[in-house]
Amino acid sequence: MQTTTAGSARAKDEIARDRTWMYAFVFCFLALLIDGADLMLLAYALTSIKAEFGLTSVEAGSLGSVTLAGMALGGIYGGWACDRFGRVRTVAWTIMLFSVGTALLGFTQSYLQFAVVRFGSSLGLGALYVACNTLMAEYVPTKYRTTVLGTLQAGWSVGYVVATLLAGWILPIHGWRWLFFIAIIPVILSLFMRKLVPEPESWVKAKAERLETAGTVETQAQPSESAFKAVFGDPRTRSMFLFWAATAGLLQFGYYGVNNWLPAYLQTEMNMKFSSVTSYLVGSYTAMILGKIVAGVAADKLGRRAVFALGALGTAVFLPVIVLWHTPDNILWMLVVFGFLYGVPYGVNATYMAESFQARYRGTAVGGAYNLGRIGAALAPIVIGFLASQFSIGFGFLVMGAAYLVCGLIPALFIREKQFDPKTQ
Repeated sequence: MQTTTAGSARAKDEIARDRTWMYAFVFCFLALLIDGADLMLLAYALTSIKAEFGLTSVEAGSLGSVTLAGMALGGIYGGWACDRFGRVRTVAWTIMLFSVGTALLGFTQSYLQFAVVRFGSSLGLGALYVACNTLMAEYVPTKYRTTVLGTLQAGWSVGYVVATLLAGWILPIHGWRWLFFIAIIPVILSLFMRKLVPEPESWVKAKAERLETAGTVETQAQPSESAFKAVFGDPRTRSMFLFWAATAGLLQFGYYGVNNWLPAYLQTEMNMKFSSVTSYLVGSYTAMILGKIVAGVAADKLGRRAVFALGALGTAVFLPVIVLWHTPDNILWMLVVFGFLYGVPYGVNATYMAESFQARYRGTAVGGAYNLGRIGAALAPIVIGFLASQFSIGFGFLVMGAAYLVCGLIPALFIREKQFDPKTQ
């Protein structure tokens, strides 16, 4: 009888854990979907905003840079907030921050107003990415972690598709402001997440150990100071942090540079109508979804390092192919192949980084390294804007290809995989 009772209790515990895991994945997937959609709304609205506010190409590009600078700062503090307050709380708060902030963009009347509001809302965008990936990395077993996190990254790409469809529907009829007004809807998601998803066990354990070490008296400053001290105080951890910061900077320099200017490239340098641009980009972003999922599955079987490096190097090679050899007849399949390739590194990135650091400072280290790398992301749109004014957007894309090349080489040479298990360490 006792054996039966114990077995029944274990079965109930497993069902409860499975239900919680499923809730966490669904909410994080939807959160990253919204995150990705929000980024693309600016890309699609950029031409209209540029015309209405009378902006130069450099000023238009700087709005993307302002976004990415805000995401960098938000991601660094978001990583700290994950360690200090919890992964789930941070996800919920950041969804609320960027949803309200993005909706307010629809009321702006000048370049300066738009830039200031966009910077504020972008703090939430940057923090959300770190919090979602840290949360899920600590819920999923090592043997299929990249499969799940790669699928989670696909949420971002699904967001791109959603934004593309919304832009094609709303922008020509209602204008760019309504694209941002609809961003208020995700606030509802944050309310449900707080109730249905508990903090992961590894964070709860790490917090208990920290409290015990501090003699159960935890000041506001202690978690921040101890986490950053742990990251930079140990030579091995510091090296991992710096390698990841460099890799993330180059990855985002290429990724966001291309992403921010690709719609404008197709419209201005390939003379496509807006309706054709959105159709072609749906194909590219759909391929990116597949690329992230395939990368996740492949990384669990072939290794994180190999798949990440191959994806980055493949993107580096294919960008010049698009710029130098595109024609109206072949651009569609080129965009599909490109979408698949540049989705691959992001399908592996979250797992690869999370497994490089221990739980007690994982949020701080991952958030710090990835978002320090956003300096590269913040520079990319304005760099392409400058190159577009001097040469062409296509020339800017060639520079992005060089960034992807170095991005693939750093982890291939210097970053070991599976250094820590986020579920237990």
